[in-house]
Amino acid sequence: MTAKPVIPREQAVRDVEGIIDGYAREAGERVALGFIEALEQAYRFIGDHPAAGSPRYAHELGFPGLRNWLLKKFPYVIFYVEQEDRVDVWRLLHGRRDIPATLADPDVE
Repeated sequence: MTAKPVIPREQAVRDVEGIIDGYAREAGERVALGFIEALEQAYRFIGDHPAAGSPRYAHELGFPGLRNWLLKKFPYVIFYVEQEDRVDVWRLLHGRRDIPATLADPDVE
């Protein structure tokens, strides 16, 4: 089985940049780098095993194919959709957010 490339969409890139900036500012460079490492590990995993993520929010939101994966050691959830040739990452959200409302409204940051 060949791994699929994991491609963050524009909003996911903004989410990640905001998270890294927040960690660097509030917790320091070491924590920000730890977040980046955890994210890279998660991206490798979902590239290798895209069906492993939970489809919970796909059912709640009526968004076929949407899956989510929890980041290790950080309170963030990766939302992605497997395509034939890649994995599209849609969002990275804090696990305590109102996730259905945030995903349902594209204007919510």
